[in-house]
Amino acid sequence: MKPIRLPCYAGSFRQAARVVTQMYDAALKPSGVKITQFGILRLLQAYPGLTTGEMAEALVMDSTTLTRTLKIIQDNGWIAAAPGEDRRERHWTITAAGREKMEQALPLWKNAQKEFAELAHDVDLDALTRTVFHLVQKMGA
Repeated sequence: MKPIRLPCYAGSFRQAARVVTQMYDAALKPSGVKITQFGILRLLQAYPGLTTGEMAEALVMDSTTLTRTLKIIQDNGWIAAAPGEDRRERHWTITAAGREKMEQALPLWKNAQKEFAELAHDVDLDALTRTVFHLVQKMGA
């Protein structure tokens, strides 16, 4: 069965998120990185030393889900944690292996970006991402 247009805004956004995630995961597969991991690694490259809570806020992600993903990335040796001011707080940084992994993944991600832009050639992607970000901000995230 082909996808159907859903009358629910949330359902429609979830459909879109799943299909886009599947496309990026397929493109990144040769690097061994999933798009969720790529986003976290990219965030830590730009903002080293973030806490789990800061990352969850920046990515608008549930901290439990983020913690599970961080463990997988840490187990791969791509990130490392340093203790914070209290024993529950951790500050995360990307490792040399993580930077190497990003060097492998970045060209694949760029190709996925290009492929997505070609598929959506009739959509103003800048306006779309601006609108989606506006909704995220407006909803209190």
